[in-house]
Parts: sequence; structure tokens; C-alpha cells
Amino acid sequence: MTSLVHELISQSVQRSPEAIALQVKNTCLSYAQLYKKVTEVAQGFASLDITQGDRIGIYLAKNQENVQSMFACSLLGAVFVPINPVLKAQQVYYIANDCQIKLLITNRSRLTALAAQIDSLTELTTIIVIDANEHELEKMTFAKSFNLISWQSILSPITAQINLQCSLSSDDLAAILYTSGSTGQPKGIMLSHTNIVLGAKSVSQYLEMTANDNILALLPLSFDYGLNQLTSCFLVGGKCVLLDYLLASDVVKAIANYNITGLAAVPALWIQLLKVSWPINTAQTVRYFTNSGGALPLKTLSTLQDKMPKAKPYLMYGLTEAFRSTFLSPAEIDNKPDSIGKAIPYAEVLVLRENGSTCDDDEVGELVHVGPLVALGYWQNETATAERFKETPKQAININNDYLAVFSGDYVRRDSNGFLYFVSRKDTMIKTSGYRVSPTELESILLQLPEVTEAAIIASPSTDLGQAIIAIIVTTNENHQSARKSIMKHCLLNLPNYMVPKEVVFLSELPRNANGKVDITLLTATHNKNYISVN
Repeated sequence: MTSLVHELISQSVQRSPEAIALQVKNTCLSYAQLYKKVTEVAQGFASLDITQGDRIGIYLAKNQENVQSMFACSLLGAVFVPINPVLKAQQVYYIANDCQIKLLITNRSRLTALAAQIDSLTELTTIIVIDANEHELEKMTFAKSFNLISWQSILSPITAQINLQCSLSSDDLAAILYTSGSTGQPKGIMLSHTNIVLGAKSVSQYLEMTANDNILALLPLSFDYGLNQLTSCFLVGGKCVLLDYLLASDVVKAIANYNITGLAAVPALWIQLLKVSWPINTAQTVRYFTNSGGALPLKTLSTLQDKMPKAKPYLMYGLTEAFRSTFLSPAEIDNKPDSIGKAIPYAEVLVLRENGSTCDDDEVGELVHVGPLVALGYWQNETATAERFKETPKQAININNDYLAVFSGDYVRRDSNGFLYFVSRKDTMIKTSGYRVSPTELESILLQLPEVTEAAIIASPSTDLGQAIIAIIVTTNENHQSARKSIMKHCLLNLPNYMVPKEVVFLSELPRNANGKVDITLLTATHNKNYISVN
């Protein structure tokens, strides 16, 4: 029985060793070949004194080395920390420093971008550069002395002689995924082997995945939704096609070229895909598509169904702290198109009042997810963990008390037939393009500019993005056109594209409430009173 992350591959090796597990462009690896590579990489890590519990940062695009590194960590008992490749140096430094990574795996261009910050990472000892040879590595210099290693060197015959010995439990920490919190910097969500493996089992079960599926992996592997494309596919022995795309048309071509049967995306990506041409018969092989990371507009859903007439749509809701929580069955979409569905397998979902009692039908309360999919908590953040992760409420009838409950921070209601409906978020998080963005984190970046004296971030409704980020600025630069250019340049240099404000508004001062805090509610209402969707 599969209980550890690397066993998702090894079990498929036993069933169908020659079946294709992973494809990147024209390069394919069978399950047997992939597991051999994973073992070699794990032995290479062991030769670098990586041991059980060490954190390994993986700052790469979606490629073979990324996948092999993650599963090698599991085999060795190390903890993989996937870092979104679109993040800039400041965000990467924060993550690497927060979880005290010992080993970083990246490429030359990303390492160069990190040069100014990397010397301050006290626990980092070794860097593997996947696209550099030993001669090229000798030319790289840093103030701190790092062990710079090429990818090929960790796959050498010498490292292959290392015996991997590790005693792992399914409850042990397997990965740390970083997601923005409602205040401050991103939080590291600790996932056990059970969390990841049961997440794969849950999703593959309700999507009815089989070894005949060809899954197109479009989302970042640092995103729990993206990581699950990989794990659920490996669990059933299917083929996972990794695609790093520049244009929406690249995705449409890939669907046809690789005979894709299943794909997952966030609303912003689905909307992009519908802006390009879909040749006839593009999606003839697609049997399902899924959406998460925000509500999918009904018009968009309808058009997607027209483009993929043989595919069943699955609308999902979830949070990284509990993987996925609910899904709406394709059979119910026409009857309850605005519902987020019911609990996924291995989960129980409660709707509770603030006093902990159960809400009545159609009464709004907080969604509380209970069961083995709930994460272990936040990395080295006991206060935040205690606020969000709590003992299983007594109302849970299908889950024993060994598991934690996660209080989602989302308000929902449940109808008399048990279907759930999202109402609103409790906190101030902005959800844009399928990502969660912390206003506080973004404000801190803006305030790095000397000419910016105050900054506030609000959200405006957007048909394409879900929410568009609006920066409200107080500046000493009286030339607002010049100030706007300076701000946007700074953001583009220091933020991933999804965090860059869509609009910059200048005020002489920010309004404040009676407590002296910036009145975000008033700012938002004032900006959106003559709302036109920001696209």
C-alpha cells in the first residue's frame, strides 16, 4: 500500500515499469527509468550530507530535474521546498531563510538573480546548478563559500554506491509549500506524506483517473493544485506531460499534440485560453477538466464545455492548509452552478458559528475542514498554527480525534441537500489569477522606494483575474506620471507578474479610522463606487 511520496512512483514501477511516467517536450521517461533517476539523485543528495529532515529548496521551472529532486527528497527522508519559478529574489530569499534550506537546486540565471541575497543564508551550504558544468561553476564567486555542484556530478558512479537507509513514517514531514498569509510574509505549510498521498488518492478517485490518462501539467509545482497533477497521475500509473508555456496558444497546441485526457487550471488561465483559436478536434481526447483557485464565471464554463464537448468539468474549492476541501460533481453543475459542492473523499467539512456550534441550513458560517488531508501546521509559527489549526470539533462524525481541523477563514452556507456555497473571505487576502496575495507583503515592497511615503493595497473586481490589485500611493514626487513609471519599474523588478498592481492611484493622504489605522474599507468603497471591471 502506498503511504510515502516516493512510493507513488515505485508502486507504478511494480505494475507497469515500461509505461511512460513523465514527458517534457520530446523526452520521455518510463516509470522504471524515472525511479532509477530518483534513486540516483537521492544517492547524490546523500553524498552531500543531506539527511532526514533537511530542507531542500527547488527553484526551477517545470522540468525533469524538478520532479526527480522532489521524489528523491522523499526517498532520502529530506523535505522538499518547491519555490515558484516566477518569484523574484526577495521572495526566494525569504522562503529559503525562513525554512533554513541546506541545499538549493536551481539554474544559472536564477542563481545570478539571487547573488545579492544568497550570502546571507546561514544554513545554506550547497547549491546544485542544473545547467552548468564544473568549469562554468569555477567562474561563479560569492562572498560566502558555497559548495557549487553540477547536476551531472551528483549522478556519478561514485554516488551510486551510497546505500540509502531511512526510517520514515507516513506522518513525517514531506514538504513545505509557501502561500501568502493575510498579514505579513508567506507562511510555510507543512505537508506530511499522508497529506500528499491521500490527496492524490482522493482526487484520482473522484476524477476516475486510470493508467490510460495523459495529464497536462500547466500549474507551478509549488502550488498544491499543481503538485497534485503529478502525484495523482503517478498514483494511477498515467502519463504526466510537463508544459512551461509562453502563450495560451502553446497550451491549445499541446492538448492536441499530446492527446491530453485531463487538465487543470485556474480561472485566469481558462480565460486566457478562450482568447485564442481552438482548431477543430483540438480537444477530442479530453475527458475531464478541473478548476480551482477561484470561482469560474458561468459564461467561461459554458464556452469551455463547447471547446471540450467530451469533457466533464469538475469545479473544486480548497486551501493549501487542507489540500482540496470540496468539489462539485459534473452531474450537478447544471442544477447548482454556483455551488462549491460537497466534501472530497477523506475529508469532512463542517459549517460552524463563531461559538463553535453547527450552523442551520442556509445559515452563513465558517468552513472547517477535518481529517487526514489537513496539514501539520505552519513552519516555525506556533501562533499562526494555533489560530488556524485546532482540535477536531465534536460535531465531526466520520473523522476520529487523531486529526486536526483547519478553520478556513472563509464564510460559506450549506443548503438542505448538503451542497455548500461560498459567501466571502474573512480576511483581507487578495485572490488574483489563482494566487493568494498578501497586501502587507506588497505594501512593504512599495515602501522600499524613497519617494513612496505611504502605500495601501486594495482589490477591485475583475472578470479576467478574479480580483485586480490596486496600489494607493502617497508620494513626494509631484510628477505622478514619473512616479507611476518608477513604481511599476520597481514592482516588475521585485515581484512576480501576478503581484504587480494593475493600477496605481495617488492620494495626498490615506484615510484612517478611529484607531489610526488605514481605512481599507473606505478606500475600497471609494475606488470601486464607479466600478468598471479591471481586465
